[in-house]
Amino acid sequence: MQEIQFLNLQKINARFRSEIKKSVQRVIDSGWYLQGKENESFENEYAHYIGTKHCIGVANGLDALTLILRAYIAMGEMQAGDEVLVPANTFIATILAITENELHPVFVEPDINTYQINENLIEKAITSRTKALIIVHLYGQCAYTEKIGDICKKHHLKLIEDNAQAHGCVYTRYSTLPPEKHKTGSLGDAAGHSFYPGKNLGALGDAGAITTNDDSLAETVRALGNYGSSEKYIFPYKGRNSRLDEIQAAILRVKLRHLETDLELRKQTAAFYRDHIQHPEIVLPQINNYDAHVFHIFPIRTKYREKLQNYLAENGIQTMIHYPVPPHRQACYTEYNHLSLPVTEQIHREELSLPMSPVLENEELKYVVDVINKF
Repeated sequence: MQEIQFLNLQKINARFRSEIKKSVQRVIDSGWYLQGKENESFENEYAHYIGTKHCIGVANGLDALTLILRAYIAMGEMQAGDEVLVPANTFIATILAITENELHPVFVEPDINTYQINENLIEKAITSRTKALIIVHLYGQCAYTEKIGDICKKHHLKLIEDNAQAHGCVYTRYSTLPPEKHKTGSLGDAAGHSFYPGKNLGALGDAGAITTNDDSLAETVRALGNYGSSEKYIFPYKGRNSRLDEIQAAILRVKLRHLETDLELRKQTAAFYRDHIQHPEIVLPQINNYDAHVFHIFPIRTKYREKLQNYLAENGIQTMIHYPVPPHRQACYTEYNHLSLPVTEQIHREELSLPMSPVLENEELKYVVDVINKF
């Protein structure tokens, strides 16, 4: 019996061992460990990759979203008590960033086929207190649509992207001739990115970033993440300590150079799953455009999730659930426990994530598919 890990980080990072060791040694030898040349270089390289004027390195993805909202409050664009529309089907960090700033999340149901926020339900949720919409490119699939962009412009809403799972994902704007391609993280007013080790672009510890074309926002979030200071010992804001350290920046520079190759390997794995998994009780993800998905997660759905997960484990195949309990049903958010969000709740009851990484071998994929089809 084969043993197949959900995500073999040791094998993923071993491919870059020599480059990573050199980059870390370079930082150690420099004697400069925070806000130095590695951070500056990564910020420039990642901004260029995403297609934005600015990239600001921060400690993690949650801080990235939190600081964006805090900056808008500091800039007078929002205030405590304002509402932020957010997909109900997301990791809890998206919601934590909102409530951390004393803003109110308004949960919008997803599309059952794409798992992304349902664009047709957004406008109904807008009130006079709504100031922003956060879209989450969940599982690595682009959540943005031109309709969403138009709604935000019409109602003067800030559009914030949670790009924690979608580095390198591409949105194609077909309304222009020729069609324009834009990476997620450059589609809204600002975006938060996570480089948690398990992400497609993962550091060897916690790390994150904010991307934006807004000069004022970039300046404000950079100050807020540096104790509220843009000039040493001068503090115009009540900030926090949230900075990307030099070692993680250097490691991310290495891995960014290999990201496109890794994304192509993930897409090949996803295509293999979609072409070969054939089971009447398993719902495969709907993929309309492989450019618009980077397959951080390959989610399937089944009413028999627990049985399937146990069966796969018995056959040496590790799986994960993203996520077993939706945010509005968590104990920390008792004020939202009464909400009925049936589509979100169905997804969280049925979703199961199959092994997905750029180092899965063909024989492993064939084994996974064969075992699933015999369930």
